[in-house]
Amino acid sequence: FKATTPIPNNTANMKISAAILASTIACVNAFAPVQHASRVTNLAMGAGNTEPVDPTMNGIDDNLGYEAFDPTAGDTPAVARNNHGGVWVQQRARPRRNRKSPGIRAMVRENIVTPANFIYPLFIHDEDFNQDIASMPGCQRHSLPSMLKEVGEALELGVKSFVLFPKVDDTLKTNLACEAYNPEGIVHRAIRMIKAEYPEAIVVTDVALDPYSNQGHDGVVENGVILNDITINQLCKQAVSQARAGCDIVAPSDMQDGRVKAIRDALDSEGFTNVSILSYTAKYASAYYGPFRDALDSHPGFGDKKTYQQDPANGREALIEAALDAAEGADMLMVKPGMPYLDVIRRLKDNSNLPIAAYHVSGEYAMLKAACERGWLNEKDVVLETLTCFKRAGADIILTYYAKQAAQWMKDDGIF
Repeated sequence: FKATTPIPNNTANMKISAAILASTIACVNAFAPVQHASRVTNLAMGAGNTEPVDPTMNGIDDNLGYEAFDPTAGDTPAVARNNHGGVWVQQRARPRRNRKSPGIRAMVRENIVTPANFIYPLFIHDEDFNQDIASMPGCQRHSLPSMLKEVGEALELGVKSFVLFPKVDDTLKTNLACEAYNPEGIVHRAIRMIKAEYPEAIVVTDVALDPYSNQGHDGVVENGVILNDITINQLCKQAVSQARAGCDIVAPSDMQDGRVKAIRDALDSEGFTNVSILSYTAKYASAYYGPFRDALDSHPGFGDKKTYQQDPANGREALIEAALDAAEGADMLMVKPGMPYLDVIRRLKDNSNLPIAAYHVSGEYAMLKAACERGWLNEKDVVLETLTCFKRAGADIILTYYAKQAAQWMKDDGIF
C-alpha cells in the first residue's frame, strides 16, 4: 500500500492513516488463497494489533470530518461508563468468559470426539495390489495383507473398530447372492486374518446382498421387486457365517422389514448371543452414496432403492424404524447419511436409550476432499469440526473414512 497524498504530521491523523493501512491489508488478505493458514492461526492465538486501545474511547472520532454517533451520550445511552470511565455494556452474563482461553474452553467442552468413537470402513478385494478409488481420494481397495497393515496402524492411533466392505468378482455374483455366506469368501478370510493378528480389534461386518448380487440391489429380485422375506432368509445365512468366522458385530444395511429379529434369532440359535447387531435403522435413499458404489462396483442394475430405503423427506418415519429395531433386538442404531441428517440423529438420541451411530458417507467425504484439494477449506479443521458435529447431534459412534487420519491429527495435537 502506498499513500498518494501527504500524511499530516499530527498523532490523530497518523493513527487514522495506520488504521486505513491495516484495513487495506486485511481486505487484500481476505481474498488471498486459503493456504495462508499460519496467518489465521496467529490471529486466533492473540497476535494482531499490540497497541493499547483507550478504554474510554474519548476523542477517537474528532478528526473524521463528519459527526459520528456517540453510544455513550444522551439520556438513554446504549453504552454506559464504568467506575474508571471506560465504556461499559452493563451485561452481567457474558458467555465469552467461558471461551477466553484454550484451558477454559477445554474445561467446559460439552462434546469430545476420541478415536475410540470411530468405526473405520475398509474396502477389500481379492487381488495382490491396492487400487485407488478415484471418487474417494485417499481411499483404496486393499489387498488382504494391506488391509491387515492398515488395521495395525489404525489400532496404534487408538481406532479400535473396523467395518469391511468387499469388492466381489462379477463371476461370483448371482441373484440369490450365495457368495455372501461362503465361509471361504473374502470377508470371512479377512475376519479370520484380523482376529488372528489383532484379537483386540473390533470387527464389524456388513449384512447385505448388494456386493454379491448381479442385480446390484440389497435383496433378491423377482420381476423388478425386491423380495423381503426371501432376502432375510439369505441375510440370516450371511450373518451366521460371519459370526462363525469371528466377527464381533453384524450390521444389517439392507432395510428389509423384520430382518433384525430374524438375524438376532439366527445368531442366538447358533450360540452367538454375544455377537452384537448394529442396525442401519434410518438408511435413506440418498444421492450421497455414489463414490461408495464405485468402490464396490455395486450400482443398482436397474431402478433405484426407494422401495426399501427411507424417503429423504421423512424424519418421523425414522422413529418407527428405531422402535422396531430396538424391539427386535438391535444393540445399536445407525443413521445414514450423516451430515445431511443430523436432525434424525438427534430424534433417535432423544427417543432411544440405545447407542446411536452416524455414517459419514462417501459423498460427504468426497465433497470435503474436493474442496480441500482446491484450497477452499482447511482439511484438518473442517474434518474435526464435522466429526464433532456428529457427536453434538447425539452420535456415540461415527463411521468415517477419515478415522485413521483424524486419529493422527488428534495425536499430533496432543489430544489423545
